[in-house]
Amino acid sequence: MLVTVVGLGAVGARAARQLATSSGVDGVLVTDVQPGRAEQVAASLGPHARAVQWGDADARQASVVLLAGAEEHPRHAEEALEQGAHVVSVADDIEDVRHLLSLDADARAHDRHVVAGAGFAPGLSCVLARHAAAELEGVDEIHVAKVGTGGPECARQHHRALGDEAVDWRDGAWARRRGGSGRELCWFPDPLGAVDCYRAARPDTLLLVPAFPGVQRVTARVGANRRNRLTARLPMLRRPHPEGGPGAIRVEVRGWRGRARDVKVLGAMEFPSVAAAATAAVAVGFIAEGRMARPGAGGLAELVEPLPFLAELARLGIRAATFVGAATPTR
Repeated sequence: MLVTVVGLGAVGARAARQLATSSGVDGVLVTDVQPGRAEQVAASLGPHARAVQWGDADARQASVVLLAGAEEHPRHAEEALEQGAHVVSVADDIEDVRHLLSLDADARAHDRHVVAGAGFAPGLSCVLARHAAAELEGVDEIHVAKVGTGGPECARQHHRALGDEAVDWRDGAWARRRGGSGRELCWFPDPLGAVDCYRAARPDTLLLVPAFPGVQRVTARVGANRRNRLTARLPMLRRPHPEGGPGAIRVEVRGWRGRARDVKVLGAMEFPSVAAAATAAVAVGFIAEGRMARPGAGGLAELVEPLPFLAELARLGIRAATFVGAATPTR
């Protein structure tokens, strides 16, 4: 199987490296808008990688296209489907994810997969939500929180998301909320601990609601401080770092077992770009092995079995954690 990786930033370059050493991948084609970047990455990956230009005949030979760049995910996805390739996208912009999901009918008609939001959050967070839900008889609430950013484009998207409207799912209907509102103290795996999180324009809800029919509330928040919130509607005051620090996700799933209410909380801590690259690479591997649940467009909560997916991530060093605690103090 031949894979084309579009966009070689903090996530794309790592995903390409992971794919270049995967047993089911015959070769990796890499492309980037920055001049010379693709050639540099291809040289570092060895003989199984080659630099190409998007749209060239060589790029059209790929069986799977991994979209890891900052822009044009919908256009690249449409063109990939036209050339008969599967698509995996790490986009975390609401409009990009909405457009990717609208390709469902086209993807089904071509018997192809379009995996939207295959990064850290959304992505790994969706798999954790499905895994937590498996321990319940029914699910009515899902709440996702994320802290930390990956490369510069991830930091810019995080900044924009805090200033834009959030899209929540509440009582069976979509609700728009002001970004930066809804403060909630969320506990993440150690050593990050407790972080104030706020509503933001995150696409997690768009991916989780179709995966859990009957769910009543789905929200997504991001960690932020006072400065982040005050400057969210302004241009970024300084250039983002090439690589963000450690990050984490927290997924809370509420439902019932029998007559009793129950809550499951899962999380993971890792550098966001590392976790996103591993998640995207594993999604490509699942396509190559025919392990996706169905053709068409959707998020990982709909398309993969959580335990095998998490096991493969654990093999790559990305491990999930379960929150263990009590709702009330014990004597």
